[in-house]
Amino acid sequence: MLAGEHHDPHGVLGAHPVRGGVVVRVLRPWAREVTVLVKGRRVPLHDDGDGLFSALLPLLRKVPPYELRVRYDGDELAVHDPYRFLPSLGELDLHLIGEGRHEELWTALGSRPMTHGGVPGTRFAVWAPNARGVRVTGDFTHWDGTGLPMRSLGSTGVWELFVPGIGEGAVYKYDITRPDGTHTVRADPMARRTECPPNTASIVTASHYTWDDAEWMERRGARPHHEAPLSVYEVHLPSWRPGLTYRQLAEQLPAYVRDLGFTHVELMPVTEHPFGGSWGYQVTGFYAPTARMGTPDDFRFLVDSLHRAGIGVLMDWVPAHFPKDDWALAEFDGRPLYEHEDPRRSHHPDWGTLEFDYGRKEVRNFLVANAVYWCQEFHIDGLRVDAVASMLYLDYSREQGDWLPNEFGGRENLDAVAFLQEMNATVYRRCPGIITFAEESTAWDGVTRATDQVGPGGFGGLGFGMKWNMGWMHDSLAYVQKEPVHRKYHHHEMTFSMVYAYSENYILPISHDEVVHGKRALVSKMPGDWWQQRANHRAYLGYMWAHPGKQLLYMGQEFAQGAEWSADHGPDWWLLDPAYGAEPDHRGVRDLVRDLNTVYTATPSLWERDTAPEGFEWVVGDAAEDNVFAFLRFDAIGSPLLAVSNFSPVVRHDYRLGVPEAVVAWAEVLNTDAGRYGGGDVVGRDPVKSESVPHHGRSASIRMTLPPLATVWLRPA
Repeated sequence: MLAGEHHDPHGVLGAHPVRGGVVVRVLRPWAREVTVLVKGRRVPLHDDGDGLFSALLPLLRKVPPYELRVRYDGDELAVHDPYRFLPSLGELDLHLIGEGRHEELWTALGSRPMTHGGVPGTRFAVWAPNARGVRVTGDFTHWDGTGLPMRSLGSTGVWELFVPGIGEGAVYKYDITRPDGTHTVRADPMARRTECPPNTASIVTASHYTWDDAEWMERRGARPHHEAPLSVYEVHLPSWRPGLTYRQLAEQLPAYVRDLGFTHVELMPVTEHPFGGSWGYQVTGFYAPTARMGTPDDFRFLVDSLHRAGIGVLMDWVPAHFPKDDWALAEFDGRPLYEHEDPRRSHHPDWGTLEFDYGRKEVRNFLVANAVYWCQEFHIDGLRVDAVASMLYLDYSREQGDWLPNEFGGRENLDAVAFLQEMNATVYRRCPGIITFAEESTAWDGVTRATDQVGPGGFGGLGFGMKWNMGWMHDSLAYVQKEPVHRKYHHHEMTFSMVYAYSENYILPISHDEVVHGKRALVSKMPGDWWQQRANHRAYLGYMWAHPGKQLLYMGQEFAQGAEWSADHGPDWWLLDPAYGAEPDHRGVRDLVRDLNTVYTATPSLWERDTAPEGFEWVVGDAAEDNVFAFLRFDAIGSPLLAVSNFSPVVRHDYRLGVPEAVVAWAEVLNTDAGRYGGGDVVGRDPVKSESVPHHGRSASIRMTLPPLATVWLRPA
């Protein structure tokens, strides 16, 4: 018991019928005296040494209700004995945990304030199958776990203890005895609240939040996401406006995003992480919102506020890996547990982290339930799953000989495939209206295909709702970074995306990854002087918003911030200060983003058939010498929108484009060169009439003026 190696402390401690009465044993290190209060009388316990106290209560045939009075130096405490309570976990919970199918795992494991046997307290439960013993330690034990050993519940690997009198706000960890007899003190893997880093302990918590987003939750799944407008503003909460709490963010972020017309925000990982420089992508508290900005209920308030403003909330989710901190998941109970036991399968060569063992049912359950948890408990509307490619391939970033093939000799991680399929199927079943996104950078077949539909590679689909179109992002950025005189040699980099545009359900990401670590901000990638850079920036956004697929833009890029994003100080909001001389340049770009979203949301042609080839037609995709791209988008009833981009710095007068014969005139609805956006104001103020002049394979055409470095949208007048 003192070594922390007892599997069944309840079999020794507490009250037990014996010949001649009932024996009571209490383990209270540092106590001076312990007395049992039973049937109105006090019975002192004998000090057996090393913190153990015991006594025989004679003439009793069964265990009566009793309390303890424990005296330390000068203070006497009235407490209930933790070892008089039956297990607080039910057989069904244990069965589901053993099967790896507990879809609400957070209700069984971790710390949970509750009333058990009529007594308020907290149940602690942790999965540690390799441990020789587990004890609860915390501020309520002065960080000495000797007096609170936990019991092992059968073959599940779960250890449990109900501690009376402990409630919300208590700070705790688990003292685990490893197989070799040494000790390690660990944060709770299932903690739903943590201390603020750099502190690492877990905190007992319960939610008292009352949601006010019933209308949003009722209608969020009314229309399939791939047939609805979806425009995403990506945010790193700690640096969006540094120093704000969740509740302060709730006063500013919804109003800002709503004003700009984005339909959703995507939050970079809000799960607890020790190192702020990881931006949340090296998670230690998978079930806890980071304490840097407030409590879990404070985070709920932020989500609720966004919903009430009509804005969906997506969240980055990181099931690919976890850091090696010795107080967290790494070798949690003394042996590889959450990570694979083979280093060739567990150590990530790029990030210095550990990869999950997706083949272990309990680990898979931990992650699947975690995905459900965020959607169910925090009303998250979608999960963007980070680094999917690193999960799918056994040889990801590994040299020959540093990885093991699967049972069929291939490089696919079959366990990870099964996990992703299970996660998607479970989340979509349990949380109607949500959507999952895959950041998958390869050509894996069927990322957004249903899990029961087998593809040519022999795998069922992964079941995601959408996939980040990394190919489009890399190719289009490579094109716009070229000087216009060289762009004709790279024309195909802008058109190639349409070769595979309907192979998956895509979102077009200009994310944090593209504006940091030497990659430069979006406007700074553009060639030319400041005017040309902004013009390129605006033209590119216009092209992006018209291209098939949904849109994602990282914070700061909506107003053409010139500096790379820094997690230390966030966006350069001072660029929008009217006292700054170049403020109109930045405000103009932000005004364009607002208008892009406004027109986009009101124009079904731009989103209703994003995943259907019938929703797109090239007008001209081979005008390389002109640096011009023109295409049509169609809604479900065939109404068109014409998008024309001129990525050359010259005005092109009387530029002829073939158009559908049925449309007699076209009117500009958006022009990125408009003066109010900071452009040269080469705009078409009057409708352009169609002429019976065949061009581009069509029987009718129009002549229009193309502004320099600009995108123009036109629809039937």
